[in-house]
Amino acid sequence: MGIELGSTRIKTILVDKNYQTLANGVYEWENKYENGVWTYSLDEVWKGIQSAYKELSLNFKDKYKYPLTKIGAIGVSGMMHGYIPFDSKNNLLVPFRTWRNTMTEKASTILSSTFQSNIPLRWSIAHLYQSLLNEERHVKKVNFLTTLSGYVHWMLTDEKVIGIGDASGMFHINYEANDYDNECLKQFGDLVASKGYSLNLKKILPKIKLAGENAGYLTDKGAKLLDITGTLQSKTPFCPPEGDAGTGMVATNTIKENTGNISAGTSIFAMITLSAPLNNYHKEVDIVTTPHGKPVAMIHCNNFTSEIDKWMNLFLELFDYFGKEIAKEEMFPLLFWKAMESDRDLGGMVSCNYHSGEPITGLEDGRPLLATLPNSNFTLTNFMCTQIYSALASLRLGMDILFKKENVKITNMFGHGGFFKTEKVSQQLMANAIKTPVSVTNTAGEGGAWGMALLASYSINGNYSKSLQEYLDKKVFVTREVKKVKPNKTGAEHFSFYLERYKSMLYVEQSAIEHLKK
Repeated sequence: MGIELGSTRIKTILVDKNYQTLANGVYEWENKYENGVWTYSLDEVWKGIQSAYKELSLNFKDKYKYPLTKIGAIGVSGMMHGYIPFDSKNNLLVPFRTWRNTMTEKASTILSSTFQSNIPLRWSIAHLYQSLLNEERHVKKVNFLTTLSGYVHWMLTDEKVIGIGDASGMFHINYEANDYDNECLKQFGDLVASKGYSLNLKKILPKIKLAGENAGYLTDKGAKLLDITGTLQSKTPFCPPEGDAGTGMVATNTIKENTGNISAGTSIFAMITLSAPLNNYHKEVDIVTTPHGKPVAMIHCNNFTSEIDKWMNLFLELFDYFGKEIAKEEMFPLLFWKAMESDRDLGGMVSCNYHSGEPITGLEDGRPLLATLPNSNFTLTNFMCTQIYSALASLRLGMDILFKKENVKITNMFGHGGFFKTEKVSQQLMANAIKTPVSVTNTAGEGGAWGMALLASYSINGNYSKSLQEYLDKKVFVTREVKKVKPNKTGAEHFSFYLERYKSMLYVEQSAIEHLKK
């Protein structure tokens, strides 16, 4: 079973020995902006997990006529980065600060300069050091720092461990040692000592595990926490908890060199497994790892579908006024296909989809905007294409750094996540935007929960002597159907034309951030 705590949904998926989905469950949730921080309450974490598991177990019992009492292996996936610190008595010191928070600019700049490696605003170490710079009183009490997947795993197994992919969004990794970089640990220790603090980061961070290794077992307490009915038995083995980047790579079989994938949902990120280190470090490019420890260049954009979802809800509200029932699942394909009929200049419209800060473009906050010209051709087709192109623009700006400045070569990107459920059209729009073919498999909409289930399966069926790549190639993806879409020349030209207007719009966005206060 894979458990995924995504930005808008908590998902559970149970797969069989052929990696087909037996049952699943979903819980919808949303982050909250409280006291200047994007957060989720840990109470809702468990409410959501229990609800999603309950739906899965009921779905299983309905299909197979007997209760789910035992699971072969379990894995937990979650949003990467962020800040979840605990004291020595396991008390949460501050509310969970998610990847969406961008108040760590000073810490990120200092750490990147010190380590000579990009430390993005989202990373756990940036949040810890920024808290120290802010002289927050809780810092001296920090005894354990983890991510969302690491936290849930800890509660279910009593093990303070983390998969290397998720760990690589916490602190800089030494790829040869498959562990936190000792030199950077020392440099951080010197930094905090100069501020009068004593933090043993090696003891504070969770222990790193690689894909295939055992990461503990479901405890009696954990079983009751997961299944409140008490039906599920304990002692189920767990694989290392992973971040959504790693599970996305597994779900698309892109852990080998020069392969890449795009995970598209509330946020969007592209990952390319590297064959050689980059020549320089760029503040727009994260270097993380695959679940088996290989370096990956990640372009992470904080904002993707949130603004599109807001407009969809507005349209649905209008239908409600007229007494018409339209499902969102029907609305998305219809309007995405309409976007393909837009004018070359999108009617002179431009929008900004930023609900939060966007490090790719150097903006610390977000103000969703829609701008038109007096002579704009304000049609539904132009409006929808504007929204979608705006959602893709930041990703393209980041990808250009890899393609143009670092000469990274890739001939195909695999797509997964909610965006790619709208078959073919979403692929086409993405391919046009990044000027690269985009492929999907028939599991494209399953996302990280399915990828996490594969890692759980590998931990008990891969014999560990067999590489994760070999396991995916020869066991999982040997019969998977792949659908590939190439960039359309006209569509790619339209996007490039729009991108120039989008770059100009960013000055307006900066002004809006300065003058339109929350």
